[in-house]
Amino acid sequence: MQNRQSLASEDALVPCNLCGNTRVSILASRGRSGSALRTVICKQCGLVWSDPFPHEPRHFYENEYRLEYKNTFSPKPKHILRAGKIALNRYEKIKHLLSSRQTILDVGTGGGEFAYLLKSLGHNLHGIEPNKGYAEYSVAEYDLNLQIGFIQECSFKVNAFDVITIWHVLEHTEDPFLVLSKLQSLLNPQGILIVEVPNIEAVCQSPKSTFHEAHLFNFNLNTLTKLGEKAGLIAENHLFSEDGGNVTIFFHKAANGTSQAQEWSLTDNAERILSLIKGHNNCKHYLSAVPYQRFLQRMYRTVAEKVNVKDYESNKLLLDDLYRNCINKGKV
Repeated sequence: MQNRQSLASEDALVPCNLCGNTRVSILASRGRSGSALRTVICKQCGLVWSDPFPHEPRHFYENEYRLEYKNTFSPKPKHILRAGKIALNRYEKIKHLLSSRQTILDVGTGGGEFAYLLKSLGHNLHGIEPNKGYAEYSVAEYDLNLQIGFIQECSFKVNAFDVITIWHVLEHTEDPFLVLSKLQSLLNPQGILIVEVPNIEAVCQSPKSTFHEAHLFNFNLNTLTKLGEKAGLIAENHLFSEDGGNVTIFFHKAANGTSQAQEWSLTDNAERILSLIKGHNNCKHYLSAVPYQRFLQRMYRTVAEKVNVKDYESNKLLLDDLYRNCINKGKV
């Protein structure tokens, strides 16, 4: 069972990125690896973060993240196939925004699979990726229009994009509010920003896997919506993944481009999250069907990946075939 400390009030070393409060409760003292990881929740708004950060974020994501989680400087064929299927799922969520040619920014392009799909469909695609190995790979393999670096220091023009996507990146950043503010400035007045993050309220993962070193911040629908408002964005729609593990929000710019609100606390949000996390224990989790279904799904995926990637001479050909089959079936 996850090592949870007393929920008495403590002072945070890193102030809350949403409301600035420093009074927190400690949710956990260790991450999923078993290493020390102090995770706290703001008592005023419910934002959850690692306090202190377990690594220097810029150096970690530029140099170490892909090696630590993928054991490679560039994606392997199985990663390409897996990411290609995820790209198709992401496209399904936003295809209603793409009926005509759009100028799109994909933040955190990773191996480039989603960006390449949008480019293949005729959109004016721009990307940015901090990891040099993955960025250089995707430029060479898919000829993407890509900047290498962090979105906070990008050279894109203000109001330049019709659509901006940031899939599972915001939770990795050291200042999510700054990132959303930057994206707000890059979005044109009629544009849409799509943000997807893991949902801290999820119970599909094992309790010991709730917190880990790569996710500096953890959001629920309320805190992500409020952080967007603080950055001058208005949430117009949201989706939850089928297992509840992810939340996706569609934002547009506030009328005057800035937030009018001054109060960033969220009544009862911290208590809601605390109750859900405390209630998600090993006994309840392993007496449910969820962990066994997930195990079988992973086993099936592993076997299928070995079969499906063996006959391709390049990763690009693999993706082309995957996307072509979906287009022919009317899924794209």
